[in-house]
Amino acid sequence: MSEELIRLDLDDSGVGVDLPRPNDQKDQVQGVPYRPVEFRDDDLPTALERAAAWLRQAQEWLGEPIDVIAIHLDYDDTPSAPYYDVKLLCNEEDLAGAPLALRERSQEQSGD
Repeated sequence: MSEELIRLDLDDSGVGVDLPRPNDQKDQVQGVPYRPVEFRDDDLPTALERAAAWLRQAQEWLGEPIDVIAIHLDYDDTPSAPYYDVKLLCNEEDLAGAPLALRERSQEQSGD
């Protein structure tokens, strides 16, 4: 299996520099800071249960609900690959623990 490196010409927001932009100033290509968290299995309920369990653990760690903008379900017909591919599209700042750091900094500043 050979790997080929593909170079993309992207702007600062991560989209192609030649991508047509909306003409009206009220419209925009948004910079969406979301990252997929993937759960793959041949059994859909099992993949969903693992996604739910992870979401509970991650929210407990974060101390607040994780911002999930979408749940994406896909299929993989590749031989020996798990058939179902469940992705939770999560805010990357939440996954990095930014709310935790902000709370800790706020507590330090307030002297608690």
